[in-house]
Amino acid sequence: MNSYRLWVLAHPYLSAAVQFGLLGTLGEVGAASLKARRPTLPCTPFQLLLKVLAWALLGLVIKAGFVGMKGFTRALLDHHILPAFLSTGIGWAFSLSTLTNLFFGPQMMLFHRLEDNLILRRQGFDGMLPAIRTLVWFWIPAHTLTFSLPAEFQVGLAALWSLALGVILGLASSRT
Repeated sequence: MNSYRLWVLAHPYLSAAVQFGLLGTLGEVGAASLKARRPTLPCTPFQLLLKVLAWALLGLVIKAGFVGMKGFTRALLDHHILPAFLSTGIGWAFSLSTLTNLFFGPQMMLFHRLEDNLILRRQGFDGMLPAIRTLVWFWIPAHTLTFSLPAEFQVGLAALWSLALGVILGLASSRT
């Protein structure tokens, strides 16, 4: 655990890219396999490699977003726009999670969809409303836990949550 912590502290952006590249892609493979009810890839191997890179880029965006949203949330607290009880502990984690997912989450999801559309050579934003809804039922609670951890573990847990959501969505679609 200490070597992981030291790696993340020494290379915050590289570690974000690697973790999201691997775990985000693994979540997509898991979802596709659960939906098909057999091990399968969600796309061609070349497209899968591009998805690894797209998830890695998303990891960089998410890392920067976490940093920026912490500053934004702190500024709202400093200017007394948010109540003081949200400044520490679980209140801080909840307020940061809520603001991150409401203000940053939709744009990040649209960016990720654009990446996918380019890789898969498709158009449109079908299915974005259910994706946006995950911000409330999945991401706000998940990131409340994420933001209650020390900063060096937050991006890694967010990447694990991406894997977990892929499995959840894959299980849900395999039942239909």
